[in-house]
Amino acid sequence: MRKKFLMSLVSIGLIGTIVTGCGKSAEVTKDIVTISEETESVALADLPEKFVDGVVAVPEMYTGVDMSDQYTVSIYLIGDKPTDWDVVQEKINEYLKPFNTDIKTTFMSWSDYQTMYPLVLAGGEDVDMIFTAPWCYMYTEAQKGSFYALDEEFRNRCMPLSMKYQAPESWEETTLAGKCIAVPCNSIQPNGKMVAIRQDIADKYGITELNSWDDYMNFCLIVAENETPENGILAMAAAGGNEELWDVYRQQYDTFYALQSGSVSMIYQDNDGNLPEATDIKFTFDTDIFRGFARDMKKLADAGAWSRSALNETVTDDDAFGNLQGASIAWNTTVFNFMDMAEKTDGVHCEAYLLSKDHLVTGEAYSNGDMAITLSSGNPDRTAMVLDIMKNDIYLNHLIMLGIENVHYTMNEDGTYTELEKAEDYPYGMSALSWAIRNGDLKESGMDPRKAKIIEEEEAIVRNCPTVAFVFDTAPVQAQIDAVNTVLDDYVDPLQLGLVDNTDATIDEMLADCKKAGLDDVVQEFFSQYNAWKDQK
Repeated sequence: MRKKFLMSLVSIGLIGTIVTGCGKSAEVTKDIVTISEETESVALADLPEKFVDGVVAVPEMYTGVDMSDQYTVSIYLIGDKPTDWDVVQEKINEYLKPFNTDIKTTFMSWSDYQTMYPLVLAGGEDVDMIFTAPWCYMYTEAQKGSFYALDEEFRNRCMPLSMKYQAPESWEETTLAGKCIAVPCNSIQPNGKMVAIRQDIADKYGITELNSWDDYMNFCLIVAENETPENGILAMAAAGGNEELWDVYRQQYDTFYALQSGSVSMIYQDNDGNLPEATDIKFTFDTDIFRGFARDMKKLADAGAWSRSALNETVTDDDAFGNLQGASIAWNTTVFNFMDMAEKTDGVHCEAYLLSKDHLVTGEAYSNGDMAITLSSGNPDRTAMVLDIMKNDIYLNHLIMLGIENVHYTMNEDGTYTELEKAEDYPYGMSALSWAIRNGDLKESGMDPRKAKIIEEEEAIVRNCPTVAFVFDTAPVQAQIDAVNTVLDDYVDPLQLGLVDNTDATIDEMLADCKKAGLDDVVQEFFSQYNAWKDQK
């Protein structure tokens, strides 16, 4: 451990609101004291047993981190910037002053992040920490050496609170080739995908509810036939691709992913929660399930369910739904944010439906939202410290998750929160940072009963992925994966949008090109590593 530093700070009072074990609000004053070589870290054993009991971070916990110079941690996030983010960031930086640290954030919008993300890490941008996930370049960028390895000594020194409160099994999900490459969130929850629709339009045609995929198809076809030519409302204002709707579709077949690396993915169907045999795991786009989805997408596209130029649309389907340009969207419970947007117009009524209530939904992995420290970070120690505080200091964690208390939300005596009118400018869980620092589930008081119903339905059928801890080391076949991904980039989005002349012929052509690019090598290497992992289990 590096030599403890000497830092003298005037004693100041920093007021933060925390939630005590009984759920009541309490004011906490942090007195910043002189830290010298004789000062030891605050004993972790003296901290509350659980994060929710009111953990407060202080500089004395980080005697192994040099805070002698002011440092700005540069954070890159995916997704659109919440309206009130700058106000919240100002509060974050005010709170971090005793640590001689502040942050600046850059948001890569949904329409731009797939282009920007690799360039940011390759182009020498000023970035210390970046959101990542298996579906967001985690493994491909780790293979390139873009991320700083977080060994146990480093985590103990720079992230003592995470080492105390983080679920021990979660680290395995962000470990690749023996190295921890990112910090996962600390909460798992149902990760079901659903559809939200304009129920006022459905009612117009006698559709009282949706109970199945066929019901949703019928709704889209009716909208395309009637509403699109008359009012210009698309069944779904699809943009770029249709990944979320694919997830809604595959849920009716009880599927899990065993691999998601770029577009290359491996999928299998549930077997009573048991680990599958390697031969039961299939290349996603070489399954009857995907063919069925692609055929349905062509049926919808040919009917005019979305624009023929959907591949090049830059307005997301979610924003288009909120702006009344689309009659449906697919996503997780985030759909309720866009339902609220749409319902600001008089006469508009929305509903959300879980179309696979008789099937399972996947429990969200710890690794579904992570923060990685970049190899190019100017100060990995300070960056890790800031992330540790964001995850585990209850005031800062709630600030990032919920916004400013008594502005965006109020906290209730039972530990639940109530959104205020300004919450629309900082919706709960809308920033990618909030996904990565989630540390236990915050419950909303007076939740929209439609949302509560969906969550109840999900919780009844949620199942954790049996292979979640298996991480495929792509290094031996990275060249082949890159080549296969190049092929898939040309085919998958058009297929998922039905914008092809002949669905089955296009899939056959795609699979043949994938084989030429080295798909068989990828699959064989995957099977080899998976079987070795399974044998250890």
